Amino acid sequence: MDISAVRPVPLAAAFAVPAGAAAALVGPSGAGKTSLLRAIAGLLPATGTVRVGGQAWQDGAVRLPARQRRVGLMFQDGALFPHLSALANVMEAMVGAADAEARGRALLDRMGLAALADRRPGQLSGGQQSRVALARALARQPDVLLLDEPFAAVDRPVRRGLFALIAEIRCELAVPILFVTHEVEEAAAIADQFLLLIDGALVEQGPPALLDDPASRLRRWLDGD
Repeated sequence: MDISAVRPVPLAAAFAVPAGAAAALVGPSGAGKTSLLRAIAGLLPATGTVRVGGQAWQDGAVRLPARQRRVGLMFQDGALFPHLSALANVMEAMVGAADAEARGRALLDRMGLAALADRRPGQLSGGQQSRVALARALARQPDVLLLDEPFAAVDRPVRRGLFALIAEIRCELAVPILFVTHEVEEAAAIADQFLLLIDGALVEQGPPALLDDPASRLRRWLDGD
């Protein structure tokens, strides 16, 4: 992917995430991490190239609208509909599908929430809400999974369990996963590579071993240098 955008922050990033791999997008607040995800999803006007699974989503005159991009997108706050049950929230991603209810129940079962399918978000814990939001992102049968600080609202023990769930799902789906996080040390457990974005520019990318290299931009940024 080679992305550039003008608003809300100038972007300049070129990277690749293979199918079945996970990349952690990190950097200071306001660096453009969310904007980058939105550009890939087609929700932010941008120039450049986006290719997923060999298909050009954006390349020159080609620009697929967001609704035609098979993206599983999970927002920081989950963005669940408060008036709908967990099952109905998941089914919202499969409007018109004849097997929507069966698939929705199967996804909730995969998340360990089969018994809570009829509960509304307000009746669920933060971790349970995150699992529903993840199930909804998967319901689109995505070609790429984009997670924007998906577990920021839950405490550390729950977050670790959710990261472990992402690791399992990655093996099952075999699609690229790009996730924004401030929990760098925890992300290292599942990330194949780190992408460091500063002021909209991708300044370093590499394996988790960057965390142990005092000369790397990633390590220096984490240490406040």
